[in-house]
Amino acid sequence: MPRRTTRRAFLRRLGLAAATAWLRPARLPAAAGPRTQPIPISGERVPVIGMGSWLTFDVPPLGPLVDTRVEVLRAFFAAGGGMIDSSPMYGHAEDVIGRCLRRLGAAARPLFAATKVWTPLAWHGRRQVEDSFRLWGVERFSLLQIHNMVSWEGHYETLRALQAEGRVRYVGITTSHGRRHRELETALRAKPFDFVQLTYNLGDREAEARLLPLAAERGIAVIANRPFRRGDLIDRLAARPLPSWAAEIDCQGWPQVLLKFVVSHPAVTCAIPATSDPEHMVENMGASRGRLPDAALRRRMVREVAPLLG
Repeated sequence: MPRRTTRRAFLRRLGLAAATAWLRPARLPAAAGPRTQPIPISGERVPVIGMGSWLTFDVPPLGPLVDTRVEVLRAFFAAGGGMIDSSPMYGHAEDVIGRCLRRLGAAARPLFAATKVWTPLAWHGRRQVEDSFRLWGVERFSLLQIHNMVSWEGHYETLRALQAEGRVRYVGITTSHGRRHRELETALRAKPFDFVQLTYNLGDREAEARLLPLAAERGIAVIANRPFRRGDLIDRLAARPLPSWAAEIDCQGWPQVLLKFVVSHPAVTCAIPATSDPEHMVENMGASRGRLPDAALRRRMVREVAPLLG
């Protein structure tokens, strides 16, 4: 892997104008592709909207429900998607993803394949990862993460060894539901992780206090999970009219407003909403295009929308 880039050096390389572009909600041309963000350690760019698979892809691998998941992924890639995130904890999800990718063939590109190791036994981690390779049908994972910090010290060495073998490009660590932030901060300070995944949305902003600034300081890419809090945030807003300022950031519905709040934070690399509905996938991917809220609008969103989310 390339030598780790500090946040300060990363911003110098990009230039001040690029580093502060999030402050200005500039319109993208209608024909422009999806908005992307650079991975700090390498500069590789990934679309700001990815796809989670918890619950939504945990369906019988040989049943008719797989057909719908193929269409979800078809819509995802057609709209410029790349990052798919899964885990052995997600039941059949890895198996189903692999079957969908094989059915889509060349249409499933570009793929940023991200999964996790999830076992309390460090020695078992390598075997679990090999199962993931088999289920996905990939020769190399773009990202392997330690799921919910389970036995993270032992798994870290396993994942770095796989990276040295060329079978993994990036190494990360995750948490969710706003839990274990103090322990996660300790881990991020102890080891040079390439990615961190955590919960961040308009109703759950605890990560803004310490974790997001720390990730920015250390040049760690951030994946935001639960951007809709499993649909709860959308349900709470569904009966409310879309505010007039939503047009200023090219949003056609509340899901796009919620996603654009997440990905407009300067430390966030990608958000991974999950869905089993192809139409919802198209709507989600719409958040990767058009203008983003600037700092002033983000503050207004916190004042006006966050109190509605409980």
